[in-house]
Amino acid sequence: MSIVALGYLGIGGADLDEWRGFAGGLLGMQVAARDASGLSMRMDERAQRLFVERARDSGPCVFGWEVADADALDALGARLEAAGVAVRAEPGSLADSRQVTALISFRDPLGNRLEAFHGAYTVGEAFEPGRAISGFRTGSLGLGHAVLVDPEVARALPFYRDVLHFGLSDYVRQPFNAWFMHVNPRHHSLALIESARSGLHHFMIEHWSLDDVGQGYDLALERPDGVGQTLGRHTNDFMTSFYANSPSGFLVEVGWGGRLVDPLNWQPVEMTDGPSLWGHDRYWLPPGDRVRARQTVLDTGRRGVRQPVQVLDGNYERMPGVVSRPPAPRRA
Repeated sequence: MSIVALGYLGIGGADLDEWRGFAGGLLGMQVAARDASGLSMRMDERAQRLFVERARDSGPCVFGWEVADADALDALGARLEAAGVAVRAEPGSLADSRQVTALISFRDPLGNRLEAFHGAYTVGEAFEPGRAISGFRTGSLGLGHAVLVDPEVARALPFYRDVLHFGLSDYVRQPFNAWFMHVNPRHHSLALIESARSGLHHFMIEHWSLDDVGQGYDLALERPDGVGQTLGRHTNDFMTSFYANSPSGFLVEVGWGGRLVDPLNWQPVEMTDGPSLWGHDRYWLPPGDRVRARQTVLDTGRRGVRQPVQVLDGNYERMPGVVSRPPAPRRA
């Protein structure tokens, strides 16, 4: 597997001030640079994780996939060309603007611009979040994940699985087709979901602390139409999250407690319990579809589906005492 993480994301946005307030004031990112043409945001020691370009139409413009080194980048380019994919070696000026050493670009079968790169720049100054958060869970797991939708999204599955060598974590057959794919231990760095719309449905960022998510939820509730999907918990990656409406029209999932997988030994499974254990009321759905989605979540609760909470050293505290009669949760 030559791709190791979703390293950066580039989007189009006409209102840079609105994006600055959203990415910094709500998501907690740090403004790294700002000029008349764009905005650059940090999430950690990397010089750039998210950039917004005013000149582009609102929505996604590039997905930056990271590889280990120059040899891995050359090998990926050769594999793409052998599969009949047009590959462009981008000039150093573009690499500098992306804050990386070198990159290539190509398109997936849905028309999305992908970039593969190595040598992401880091900076000496400590990350200073745009609001009081404990930080983002990035590092070797990458920026987070991205979810693409399209009526014929299945066309892209062989490309990501067989050409780019993404691993399949799990999949859904009803009420629509969906595939969740990993490139490192994060449960999924990419999902492909069948939908009447096309484009980026959302990207996800993961906080270190559950309180970071809850306090961000409060901030989103203060904004007109700030929440696109209420607080809830997913069945497959166990993420506790809400979805905020971004200034460019797609959603951003703000989460905590995501599940890890073993990429070398993981066996994909079909998910049949619906997408959420609880919550995640989807405001963006048409009324009838929203009611049906809500009933799916209620049915999951009636059947007593439970999943273990994913915690890390430092973001929980063990209490004294024991549960006298531990419940026997049913895991999906």
